[in-house]
Amino acid sequence: MLVGCDFSSSPTTRKPIVLAWGSLHATVVILDRLEFLYSLDAFGQWLSKPDAWTGAFDIPFGLPRELVAALSWPLSWEACMRHYATLSRADIRTAFSGFCDSRPVGSKFAHRATDKPAGSSPSMKWVNPPVAFMLHAGVPRLLDADIVLPGLHPPPTRMHRPCDPARRVALEAYPGLLARELLGRRSYKSDDRAKQTTDRLIARKDLITGLEAGRTRLGLRIKLTHAQRDALVDDASGDSLDAVLCLLQAAWGQQKYAKGDPLYGLPADMDPLEGWILSA
Repeated sequence: MLVGCDFSSSPTTRKPIVLAWGSLHATVVILDRLEFLYSLDAFGQWLSKPDAWTGAFDIPFGLPRELVAALSWPLSWEACMRHYATLSRADIRTAFSGFCDSRPVGSKFAHRATDKPAGSSPSMKWVNPPVAFMLHAGVPRLLDADIVLPGLHPPPTRMHRPCDPARRVALEAYPGLLARELLGRRSYKSDDRAKQTTDRLIARKDLITGLEAGRTRLGLRIKLTHAQRDALVDDASGDSLDAVLCLLQAAWGQQKYAKGDPLYGLPADMDPLEGWILSA
């Protein structure tokens, strides 16, 4: 099975974690169902299940090397993430704001190498969007569940065998990467009800039409039922649609793996501390 995950660091019934489940058939990704998780405990419980899957998660999997070095944190990925998990959100905010305060205007944040090609926010941002807290809430739970993160965890010498029937693989995704291919800078979502406009509704419809036609460079198209299409259009937050965008990235990675790439399409020379966004 394939799964795309739109993550929230503070999930609620109003703003859940969304899982888009599906399967790949040649170049067609069939959406099976959407699943909603309303707490981080529920997310952890799902991860503990032994079902095999390849998933793409809208969570940064690493921090900028420049930041980690400046803070004198461990420079190996697992040790760094274990240390990060021990900190409170207040600790993280203090450390990161201190780093930013020492830097010139216009260069406050450190960036990972993947940020520019992906067009993503730096993984150290703690507001708008709070991706640093998403990393803090999500990655330690992936580690605790012994999920395989290609290129990051476990090290290559301990990688699960491809024939492992319970193999669970997590890849870092970014839905905005695919959305911009089809919409440019048009906005298609908002959590603010006052900003859930007709223009954004039309943008969601256009985005879904493009995905169904396979008009992204991934060479894949999504297959939806009429009810699924309506549900994606009606979700003005865009969370369900973001999960589907992640599902398509998971399918692309699985396709690469099936063709013999053990890194699921991630670059062989990616920084093993920072990680990389799938298909960037």
